[in-house]
Amino acid sequence: MNITNKVAVVTGGNRGLGFETSRQLGKQGYQVILTSRDAVKGEKAALQLQNEGLNVNFHHLDVTNGESVDKLADFLKQQFGKVDSLINNAGIYIDGKGEENTIVNVKLETLQQTLDTNLFGALRVTQVLIPLMKKQNYGRIVNVSSGMGQLIDMEGGSPGYRISKTALNAVTRIFASELAGTNILINSVCPGWVKTDMGGSEAPRTLEQGVDTIVWLATLPENSATGGFFRDRQQIDW
Repeated sequence: MNITNKVAVVTGGNRGLGFETSRQLGKQGYQVILTSRDAVKGEKAALQLQNEGLNVNFHHLDVTNGESVDKLADFLKQQFGKVDSLINNAGIYIDGKGEENTIVNVKLETLQQTLDTNLFGALRVTQVLIPLMKKQNYGRIVNVSSGMGQLIDMEGGSPGYRISKTALNAVTRIFASELAGTNILINSVCPGWVKTDMGGSEAPRTLEQGVDTIVWLATLPENSATGGFFRDRQQIDW
């Protein structure tokens, strides 16, 4: 592997937004480490992109498992000595239906499981990879959030998912404040309603449209925005 290439890590890269983000970063010449909790699906996804001529490799990652996250960090340190871009895309939506899909009746286990992946998963990975970014004073971190996490437009339903994305936005702001003055930029993004397994077939946006702002934030030039929330390359309210 060519260590002079910029290295991007994409969590939840075996399908949907993560897969397309891996493809688009690969097209820009990045060495992409596509990660997935499901090794079989992850290997298949990476192979598909390799067959398109892209520099994409698979590495197993379960963002809910600290040991798994540490193994990824060790691999990156030994193989490349750096990470240039991190896209925290891994996420789940397991809110129930009917009465269970309300804050009044949601099971705490549902909230805990959702937060462990959507919030703590992103936090775990970011914490272990920031030292590699600090080493070279360069890093771009993108937290894939959702408009469903906007406090300005908060509604009922989907409590686990909504809370996890609102909290993820808070994490973005805190990291941005603590990293102020460095060349490590971190932002949240709402990709919109996209045709994915989660979004469904009726979603109006294509994968290419959904990842455009993700890829843009992952490749920002120096002195660009940090600590922001973006949709369609425009800053939106929290």
